[in-house]
Amino acid sequence: MTFPDELQYTPDHEWIRLEGDGTAIIGITDFAQHELGDIVYVDINTLGQTLAKGEIFGSVEAVKTVSDLFIPIAGEIIEMNDEAEKSPELVNTDPYGRGWIVRIKLTEGTDNTNDLLSASAYQELIGQ
Repeated sequence: MTFPDELQYTPDHEWIRLEGDGTAIIGITDFAQHELGDIVYVDINTLGQTLAKGEIFGSVEAVKTVSDLFIPIAGEIIEMNDEAEKSPELVNTDPYGRGWIVRIKLTEGTDNTNDLLSASAYQELIGQ
């Protein structure tokens, strides 16, 4: 399993990449996709909505289970990854690249990244 150092992570197994232009990309970690198994459906029904940190922004369905996705920082869902929606297996095969899930516009004036985890802290959390 890989855990890129340039990303930040949540205890709920999402990753986030701050883009520097007031947006961020969110997906699920390599650990999460491995635990879920073969992902068959990505469901994002919050496009255009502004969500508070920790709210559910969608779900991924694997062969044996459905898992909610929690937004790691407050923001508006401005884009969903159409490629991952059409080919959900990308979340398994390339979770940090083509398998990203949503892009958000960060809520202005809010610094809500304090409890995000570094790659090493996330690995410690999951026992890697």
